Amino acid sequence: MLVKEVMNRDVKTARGTDTVKDAAKIMSEKRIGSLVVVSGMGEVVGIITERDIMSKVVVFGRNADEVKVEEIMSKNIITVSPNNTLEEAANIMTAKRIKKLPVVEEGSLIGIVTASDLIAYEKDLIGKISTILTSSPLKTIGG
Repeated sequence: MLVKEVMNRDVKTARGTDTVKDAAKIMSEKRIGSLVVVSGMGEVVGIITERDIMSKVVVFGRNADEVKVEEIMSKNIITVSPNNTLEEAANIMTAKRIKKLPVVEEGSLIGIVTASDLIAYEKDLIGKISTILTSSPLKTIGG
């Protein structure tokens, strides 16, 4: 199965020039733990997470109204193509120890695939295989 078949196309984003407070407000309202940071052209330039906000702003008593997203975001973000397989995406996430992969096509953000998406897909696949195995009689050799 391909990434494009399970990715979420409704990606919440921020700009590097947004304040951390604005980013945190979006995350809180949407009940999500991160935002993909994009340029004006839709190019992925980073990602900001709740952990970034806690460890780089809150802990140091910095003013979230003054700190810009670009100051604390993670850069050099690993992305995948919509035509990568889920196995390739899972291998990247495992090797790099990341939970989210922005999906990019022709340089622009078009979706995101998360560890939760992969787990949901695997759970569904296992359920289907289980149904097949339990609903049809197994044929035996010589039987």
